[in-house]
Amino acid sequence: MNFLDALNTSATGLNAQRLRMNLIASNLANVNTPQTKEGSAYHRKDAVFAAKAQQSEFGDALSQQLYPGQGGVQVVAIRDDSRPPILKYEPTHPDANEEGFISLPNINVVEEMVNMISASRSYEANVTAVKASKDMVSSALDIGKA
Repeated sequence: MNFLDALNTSATGLNAQRLRMNLIASNLANVNTPQTKEGSAYHRKDAVFAAKAQQSEFGDALSQQLYPGQGGVQVVAIRDDSRPPILKYEPTHPDANEEGFISLPNINVVEEMVNMISASRSYEANVTAVKASKDMVSSALDIGKA
């Protein structure tokens, strides 16, 4: 694995966690949104991650055997949460149905905050990996100067 592969792997992790943080922020911002443009309550969004697929060419396959650490993470889907909305009785609300209930997203603020802390820690870990790679390259260059 060379320096650029290490940076690329960390960069994919940084991008994935940045997207996850954006989704969490969107979830928190819409915790009290009774109706979206589509006419239904906002649905909590979550990212689905997977290992980055390697190319199937022979050279890439050989490189993967020689340097097994190559790869990273990619976002394969952004899915809506399937939990049913919370019904709240507010007959005077403009979005209330015939029975006087509005549909609010089933978003747990505490769960979202825990997810945000987790995403933040993962982001910090990837930043630390980038810094470690940079420091190793800098040390290698210093050895070459001597």
